[in-house]
Amino acid sequence: MDKPFAPILAGVAAAGLIAAVCGCAPLHASPAGDRTVTVETGGLPRQYLIHEPSSRGPGKRPAVLIFHGGGGTAENMAATTGFDTLADTAGFVAVYPVGSGKSWNDGRGADTAAGANAVDDVAFVSAIIDRLVADDDVDPHRVYATGLSNGAMFTEYLGCRLSAKIAAIAPVAGPLPAADAADCAPSHPMPVLEIHGTADPIVPYDGGVVRVTSGRHGPGTSPVLSVDATQQLWRTKGECGPVTTSELPKTAEDGTAVHTAAAACAGDARVAAYSIDNGGHTWPGGPQYLPAALVGKVSRQFDATTVIWQFFSGR
Repeated sequence: MDKPFAPILAGVAAAGLIAAVCGCAPLHASPAGDRTVTVETGGLPRQYLIHEPSSRGPGKRPAVLIFHGGGGTAENMAATTGFDTLADTAGFVAVYPVGSGKSWNDGRGADTAAGANAVDDVAFVSAIIDRLVADDDVDPHRVYATGLSNGAMFTEYLGCRLSAKIAAIAPVAGPLPAADAADCAPSHPMPVLEIHGTADPIVPYDGGVVRVTSGRHGPGTSPVLSVDATQQLWRTKGECGPVTTSELPKTAEDGTAVHTAAAACAGDARVAAYSIDNGGHTWPGGPQYLPAALVGKVSRQFDATTVIWQFFSGR
């Protein structure tokens, strides 16, 4: 995802830049999950990392699928988001799928390495869910998906293509790719929580091409919708009512502010957005993994991991 900082970018190696701008730079050494699981899909072995909660109640457990950004890793996504710690207290299973070529086929074609190779990532995720239900006592009606950047766009794609197995989605810094809109056909009103910074220099808040891509190692050619257009699509699909707006109380002097919009929808679903004024291509409450001049600011007004789980657990 390129950016308006050409002089800065000129001195950054392409591979390192891609990992960095997706919030996936290897800043943490701690591994994700308790074990690695391999499933075969499309004739190929694919992997995911799984973290079992340290405590659990009776009955089947919910699961959260957490997708890394383009150029990133499952391990670093766990370290960046802190979902393992929350899983231990809330009792859900945290799952970190491993992308093909460190990317996901989110419908943007050759803009991602996985898309360029026509990888069937929807089938991969479907196989993961089947394994979780069969082997890990996961409730098939409480499987949720979130992700960052390319992982967020893929989360949107799953909401369109795998809604029979996904209960709700929460993409961060990744609106719906425009190429996916016409064929987006969720089987139920999809609960959606969209989180995006208005000053994101990588994935534009107002829509357009992604400015650094894992497939092209530079600006993409397949645009994403704006956050507002993405929200409207999900509201239309979900037969939602009027939108209510508010502003989160300030909790830190970090140069950001958060405006929310939400609508109640059919089937007790909800479509909502957290728009972060001056927020960047980052995970709110997570690390400032690169200087703000490159990826924008991390908002400290809320913790995205906590807010996402609150949204999921209310479904």
